[in-house]
Order: sequence, then structure tokens, then C-alpha cells
Amino acid sequence: MIYGIINLMIFKTTLQDLNISAQCKKYNLSLWQCPHFFFVLMGIVMAGVISAVYGIGLHFLNDPQVIALVVLFLTAALFIITFVITKSFEKTAEANRLKSEFVSIVTHQLRSPLTSLSWAIEALISGEFGEVDKKQLEYLKILKENNSRMGELIKDLITVTKVEDGSQFKNKEKVSLEKITKDLIFRFQPFSQASGIDLKIKADEKLPEVLTVINQIKIVIESLIDNAIRYAKPKEGKKGLIEITIVKKEKNIQFKIGDNGVGIPKEDQKYIFQKFFRSQNVKEMQPYGSGLGLFITKSIITRLGGKIGFKSEEGKGTTFWFILPIK
Repeated sequence: MIYGIINLMIFKTTLQDLNISAQCKKYNLSLWQCPHFFFVLMGIVMAGVISAVYGIGLHFLNDPQVIALVVLFLTAALFIITFVITKSFEKTAEANRLKSEFVSIVTHQLRSPLTSLSWAIEALISGEFGEVDKKQLEYLKILKENNSRMGELIKDLITVTKVEDGSQFKNKEKVSLEKITKDLIFRFQPFSQASGIDLKIKADEKLPEVLTVINQIKIVIESLIDNAIRYAKPKEGKKGLIEITIVKKEKNIQFKIGDNGVGIPKEDQKYIFQKFFRSQNVKEMQPYGSGLGLFITKSIITRLGGKIGFKSEEGKGTTFWFILPIK
């Protein structure tokens, strides 16, 4: 009876391992990145190689025993290599999954105490619990700024976790990219005006809607506008300029946002979409930042089936663009 139960458990485990789709979903990987799919693919390749070797052996060797030994040796070698590589991939995928879970748990746990700390700082600054002198107020403002910075970092980490998880991309709907952009421009208008920057938009007439996830595409456009405003600095008494264009290109909608700001150094351009990366000239202007904005932006666009890129020249400005399929 006990042996029967053990055998049943082993059989169920084996069946679960053979369920490639479930295993890929567990590690949040595409089919071509999944260790279990790689193992099956290598098995097919092994079968082809072994058949080819057997055929060549029959043609050039007369001794069937030698052919059999060569095939057996080759099969064992290929199987061991495939098994080792697959296990290495699986360990990497498992480590990545645990890392994402850890980041998700930690960031969510940090959110509540930071919110409480923010309320406490605001209450102290307001003088609700007694008068605050100039020096104390100065330190409280530093605390508030750092608390706010930590909150932004946690928000970005949570967004990264959600994007990598992929669960936010299931419910797509048809939306107007032009309308979303205009709504966000209206929200950013006070910020751009205070920074001495003109923010303009041009769009084709009767643009078709795109099939996308509205809250995710908002994150993308919001991030690109925010970056452009931060780095499109006025020069020699002239206002900074940001131009957004939205056009139809074949079966896609293209969004472009260009500024006349600091630009991206040539040596930094290949790293611009990497996690936590910030170019040196940006660090000089904005010392603090998570370096996650553009990584999140590219991850979202990729998840939505689009493409993203940019052109930039240091000291002259940067133009980011992305395309999304209409259907």
C-alpha cells in the first residue's frame, strides 16, 4: 500500500515535470527560455544526431558492435551534457523566481511603515504637536525628502515585479493613444511650465485605436514625458522644447517624444534600457533616481507586443519612440 502511494506520487511529479507549459509559467519564462522545453528540444536534436551517426557508421564501418558502442557512447555523452545544461538553466530560473518573490514581499512590507513615517513627519512639520524651530524644521524636511525618495524606489520595484510577473497584461482593450497622451500632458503642464519648457503634441487625423492595457501604456507615456521634462533644460534664455508626435505606420501606431535637452553620451547608449542604469551626465543633473524608469518602459512595450528605441546626441537632445500594433 505504502509503495503504491509512493509510486503514485513519483508518477504525478513526473507528469508535472513533463507539463512544459506549467513549468514555464512557474518560472515566468517564455517557451524558448524555459529549461524543460530546452530539454525536450535537445532530446529531439539528440535523436537526429544519433540517427545520423548510425547511418554514417553503417556506411563506413563494417562491424555492427563498433557502431553500437559509438552510438551508445554518443547517446550517453549528449544526455549528460543536456542534463547538466538544463539543470543549470533550471537553477538560474528558480533563483530568478525567488529573487522576484523576495523583492515583491520586501517592497510590500516596507510600504506601510514608510506611509506611517510620512504621516508622522507631516504632523511634526505642521506643528500639531508643538512649535518646531528652524533647525528642527530643516531636518524634518530632509527626512521628508528621503522618505519620499524611498517611496518612489519601492513604487518602481513593485512595478518591475508586476511587469516581470506578466499578470497585468491579460485584459487588453482598444484605447486612443492620442487621448491618453493629451490627458497626461494636461497633468504635466504645471511641471513643464515651472521648468520653462514648451510641451507640444501633433497627431494624425482619425488615428485608429490600439489594443493595449491602458494602465500599463499610461506608465510608459508618463515615464517618457517625465524624463523629457527633467532633462529638456532651457538654454541661453530660450525655453526648453518637447515635441510629441503620434502617427499611423502600416499596421502600427508610432509614438515619438523628442527634447532639446542634455542628450545621452554615446558610450552610455547601449546600456540605457538596463535595470538601475543612469548615464553620467544625468547623475550630475539629477543625483537621485532608481534607474528603473526606462527598464520598466521597455519591458512594458515588449510585453504589449511593440518595439521601442531612441536617437540621441549629447548636448543636443534625445528622441524616444515606440510602436504598438493596432490589433
